[in-house]
Amino acid sequence: MSGKWKLGVIGGSGLYAIDALHNPRWHRVDTPWGQPSDELLFGSIGDVELVFLPRHGRGHRISPSELNFRANIDALKRSGCTDIIAISSIGSLREELPPGHFVVVDQFIDRTVARASSFFGTGMVAHVSMAEPVCPRLSGYAAEAVAAAGGAVTKGATYLAMEGPQFSSRAESLLYRQWGADVIGMTAMPEAKLAREAEMPYALIGMVTDYDCWREEAAFVEVAEVIKQMGANGEIARKALAALVAALPSERTPSPLDTVLDHALITAPASRDPGVLAMLDAVAGRVLGK
Repeated sequence: MSGKWKLGVIGGSGLYAIDALHNPRWHRVDTPWGQPSDELLFGSIGDVELVFLPRHGRGHRISPSELNFRANIDALKRSGCTDIIAISSIGSLREELPPGHFVVVDQFIDRTVARASSFFGTGMVAHVSMAEPVCPRLSGYAAEAVAAAGGAVTKGATYLAMEGPQFSSRAESLLYRQWGADVIGMTAMPEAKLAREAEMPYALIGMVTDYDCWREEAAFVEVAEVIKQMGANGEIARKALAALVAALPSERTPSPLDTVLDHALITAPASRDPGVLAMLDAVAGRVLGK
């Protein structure tokens, strides 16, 4: 059955607000997983409702390793979002992806180690597929929107998610290139995994701010240069978001990703922990009967 789009937007470094929102209003959204990074900004562009979450909090207060990813995704689900578009600053591992370039990611290598990466666990176990970790429909709209906004964009790239907050060593950067990674960042994981578990199709627009340190002839990554590039990237990202919303069909047809939990739950009903089920009321209520 077709329905309406309600787009969750997670803004990373370089995108802390959406200027085009009509009737913007900030609201606190409480979750069983703790507090999200900030209040959520509700509004609309045309006929499409949007819910914006600044990933690091307004003023970039929260380090990547300290983000409450579960609370962020739960808050968007709890707010009625159907899909998530994530916008993140990234480093480049490829000469052909220079600073200022945009990348719509389609694969991930997860090297994070210090983050809760699932809503499920003891008391309610589930396993979702991450073979194709992003939504192809939403990713297609995203790539077209960046081009419409005047950005140079590559559709399809592998994102290496590192723990941080330090940047890579040169040996690590060279290793990631050998693995086939194209870009590097600190926030897409476990964000994309959690969005999948919450049955929200997810797409990621990466904004290249710098070359990672694999280029021996180049200077090391410096925050001042990254911040300067963020400003230029953020302007295109805001225009791209407006173009993406304008390009969405008036009706949202169902996605296979809307029902991934149908075949993911493994814990027998009699063995499910009621306390854990209560925490899953928004994320998995559709299949748990909440």
